[in-house]
Amino acid sequence: MVASVARARPNGVACFSAMAKVPMSRLEPDKFLDYSKIEDNLKVVRKTWANRPLTLAEKVVYGHLDDPTVKAVRGETYLKLRPDRVAMQDATAQMAVLQFISSGLPKTAVPSTIHCDHLIEGTTSPQEDREGKFGGVADLAHAKITNKEVYDFLSSAGAKYDIGFWKPGSGIIHQIILENYAFPGGMMIGTDSHTPNAGGLGMCAVGVGGADAVDVMAGLPWELKAPKVIGVKLTGKLSKWTSPKDVILKVAGVLTVKGGTGAIIEYHGPGVDNISCTGMGTICNMGAEIGATTSMFPYNSRMYDYLVSTNRKDIANLADSFKEHLVPDEGCQYDELIEIDLSELEPHVNGPFSPDRAWPLSKFAEALKENAWPTELKAGLIGSCTNSSYEDMSRSASVASQALKAGIKAKVPFTITPGSEQIRATISRDGIMDVFSQVGGTVLANACGPCIGQWKRTDVEKGEANSIISSYNRNFAARNDGNPSTHAFVASPELVTAFAIAGDLSFNPEKDTLVGADGKEVMLESPYGDELPSKGFDPGEDTFQAPPADGSKVAVNVDPSSNRLQLLTPFQEWNGKDVEGAKVLIKTRGKCTTDHISMAGPWLKFRGHLDNISNNMLIGAINDENGEANKVHNALTDEFDGVPQVARAYKAAGVPWVVIGDENYGEGSSREHAALEPRHLGGRAIIVKSFARIHETNLKKQGMLPLTFADPADYDKVGPRDEISIKGLKALAPGSQLTIEGKKPDGSTYSFKVNQTFNEGQIEWFKAGSALNLMAKLSGTK
Repeated sequence: MVASVARARPNGVACFSAMAKVPMSRLEPDKFLDYSKIEDNLKVVRKTWANRPLTLAEKVVYGHLDDPTVKAVRGETYLKLRPDRVAMQDATAQMAVLQFISSGLPKTAVPSTIHCDHLIEGTTSPQEDREGKFGGVADLAHAKITNKEVYDFLSSAGAKYDIGFWKPGSGIIHQIILENYAFPGGMMIGTDSHTPNAGGLGMCAVGVGGADAVDVMAGLPWELKAPKVIGVKLTGKLSKWTSPKDVILKVAGVLTVKGGTGAIIEYHGPGVDNISCTGMGTICNMGAEIGATTSMFPYNSRMYDYLVSTNRKDIANLADSFKEHLVPDEGCQYDELIEIDLSELEPHVNGPFSPDRAWPLSKFAEALKENAWPTELKAGLIGSCTNSSYEDMSRSASVASQALKAGIKAKVPFTITPGSEQIRATISRDGIMDVFSQVGGTVLANACGPCIGQWKRTDVEKGEANSIISSYNRNFAARNDGNPSTHAFVASPELVTAFAIAGDLSFNPEKDTLVGADGKEVMLESPYGDELPSKGFDPGEDTFQAPPADGSKVAVNVDPSSNRLQLLTPFQEWNGKDVEGAKVLIKTRGKCTTDHISMAGPWLKFRGHLDNISNNMLIGAINDENGEANKVHNALTDEFDGVPQVARAYKAAGVPWVVIGDENYGEGSSREHAALEPRHLGGRAIIVKSFARIHETNLKKQGMLPLTFADPADYDKVGPRDEISIKGLKALAPGSQLTIEGKKPDGSTYSFKVNQTFNEGQIEWFKAGSALNLMAKLSGTK
């Protein structure tokens, strides 16, 4: 790919042609940024739309179309897009990499990275398994031992398949991306819901499931329904205790956790220029909590400054010359518009139990009282991928410094999670870390930690009602510490710091005072801090492993006896015949989400081992026959057993099986395990009233048949002990119906039609056994 530099057109509009090469990242000197592709696409798009003004989201999304002649209709048209890169965190990367390995392809088709941040457990009290120690250093050392097998696997796979590998301790995926890979106008998908953090640098960054990541790494286009665009117009300027975090806390209160679904949130207006680049990242990061596809900010000088400060001046200059395509057109139309005056915006606290439960600080104490929520604070936690920038840390330290001058320390456990090794090293050099330590803080590892529930909390019993407050992004019940009775609130890091010092959630730093060591009352002044370090960033320890120029000879480290990792065996191709005599494994009753199909919790450790994690397949689904979970009839033994056990018995005996389900089957998480497990254990079809879209696609990718009743009432015809045959597969074509022939235990029969939504390409997936099998076949590696 070749970068582009603008030259003037007669009409004054910039035109880009191939000129100087600019690397997409300083860590990938042989992979170049290509703005000319976006410009070429937009020429076609503008012609198609008769030069209709475009939003920024449309410019970036349509600029990455595989076929720019498609006339997209927001909320309706499915687009095929070409992302610039893929990012994966270690928990989701395991299965994504295993699937990529099974494709047989020699290397990834787009720049990709793996980030070790999710598997490090944070501690805030002495631990026996850490020799009585706790905190960041001890936690990282412990994680390197307990997760060595997984880290070695991801490291070797990265080397072999041309994937950059960020070692444990390097930092959180989203901070690393912002510091090294995000660029204005780019498109990225990442296997984490908070991937939109990169929107702070004007990137269209979307969280996806592992199967989508594998497609892009394998060179296939990524499919996305053309998003609607919700505009948020910002005016005014933040001041006093109000921070960028309060913008998204306010927006969450307006849109709720569902209000952004199917839409890109596009911030614009004069107020944008009054927010730092990392502050914009904070706002985009937490946009995931309102269901948004992603969030974006238009390119401006604050982004330029951040790019320069992170050693990417060449990209900054290139973005400057391409700016007309990195901002919305005058007169563009939004599907919905929200207006916020930053000058009037109050600091907010959101929660408990939901990130959209928004309270202006002036009304928060009253809300605590009215709802009888615990006002005594038990812990304050700052950092995470949402709020761990230099600006966040310096502003929080300014609050802590004021307390120290008055002889006051934090009244409760106070944790600090640096977002990256670069942030840790820089705040350590500049004395900020010392301030946190002196005020009583515990510095955790450069990792996700308590934000994702990786917190070995010991100060309260499970079930004990208590309150904590963090600068994180998500605060659902049991999210941080596994205790459903913990009332978790979310606020800016500087406000969290003030609460930790006060020890009481009813404290309002804008009007209340603290009592100093000398007995005098102290009023905290508004926080202050530098947007960027005056001495520049200190990179700290080098934690990046670049893939070798030729990784073909690298061996991927997977122990055959491992219970955490397992190389995937390609699924069998379709045998060219109809499905005959399939047993109904389970007829599910009511809601059946991906959590019912493939539970998380204690099963997370098996995410890299398909056979082991398949032991949780459908154990949460309710059997319509008896109203119980994980108890189904085994037709071979005439006894009841667990769902996975019966599925394994059928597979061993060569007996195919199907699942019968209700409405919106597979809703919830996009986890690909919910599709891989049925395929692995011998399933042939899932027949339901309706599917959640992502799960239906995932089933197709694994060679399963996702079918829907043409008449939903036919769900009642199928019994839990019936045999099912699926007729018409040889004539499978887009829009065609298949016929179900059922046989009951008494010998009586019935038949009905089912629908399917395969397109031509997806039918080839089915015939090949999976999308990855097809890729391997077409590439000549199978």
